[in-house]
Amino acid sequence: MFVRRQLFACAAVAALFTSSLPALAADDTKVALVPGGPHPYFTAWDQAGKDAAKDFGLGAADYKVPQKWELSQQNELLESLVTQGYNAFLIFPGDPVGSVATANELADTGAPVMALAGCLKDPSKAAFCLGTDTGNSAYLGTKELFKAMGGKKRIAHFTGFLVDPNTQLRIDAVKKAAEEEGGQVVQVIADIDAPEPAEEKINAYLAAHAGEIDGIVTTAWVPAVVASNALRKIGDKRIKMVGIDHDEVVLKAIKDGFVSGTMLQNPYGQGYIGSFAADKLRNGCTVKADAPWKSNALTGHFIDSGTVFVDASGVDNYISAMQGITKTLLASFEKTYLTCK
Repeated sequence: MFVRRQLFACAAVAALFTSSLPALAADDTKVALVPGGPHPYFTAWDQAGKDAAKDFGLGAADYKVPQKWELSQQNELLESLVTQGYNAFLIFPGDPVGSVATANELADTGAPVMALAGCLKDPSKAAFCLGTDTGNSAYLGTKELFKAMGGKKRIAHFTGFLVDPNTQLRIDAVKKAAEEEGGQVVQVIADIDAPEPAEEKINAYLAAHAGEIDGIVTTAWVPAVVASNALRKIGDKRIKMVGIDHDEVVLKAIKDGFVSGTMLQNPYGQGYIGSFAADKLRNGCTVKADAPWKSNALTGHFIDSGTVFVDASGVDNYISAMQGITKTLLASFEKTYLTCK
């Protein structure tokens, strides 16, 4: 802990020294995009960072992944990145509360810090949270599921890690949508956003209870893939499903009629626009206090990076759909959320 404080303290002294200098050039901006651990959702951040570095003339915008989903590993990686000269941080919080102290220490060095794809619990020194409105996405996906079921009422919900700040938001939203439709969430299976637990728990549940449900909503990447494969094996297409994200397994299951559709998120846009904003904040821009922020259970400074439902009629054009959302958000981002001299 002493070494950690010394590292951040040295960086903070450097920030105080440079704060009296003219605004830094964009090519001095080194952005680190750091998820909580390995996961396919975040791989789009890699290309987003590369594209942002090229398009905005940044020194770097690099995707850096902790080896495991452990808060201590993410913190250690962030400390290392400070010593390597990174001066802007886009972070998926390993814990919405436990990550606040580290985010604050990074901000105290003068580095812009933003929460991406998942939010920090207020108060924190993060500029804002840019991510999917996960509650709304889960709510809309559940509504689409009930449309596909045609009046049937019993659903199961397969979702992600309980340490993920988005998971409880999704559980609550699915329950709300089901109740509004007069339906029932007969089973929630969480903590399965990894192949082994997802395969074990989803397949065991369907082997024992497939006849007791009419539909499945999945609100995390790996459960969507595993459930898509499971319904393909069952084969009768009686159970309807709405998934999440854009894994090829899910997209193929939609084309073949085993899955009704998927709720797309926008991880590429998060990384691309986040890198753009980080550079703006390093070069004299400030965050508008009166911007049209959204609120969720964790923060009052939330920006929705976009979501859209795609079924068989639009699955071949899903990339264009998300590119369009990113382009629209970027076009007005600076004017809407930043004050730049």
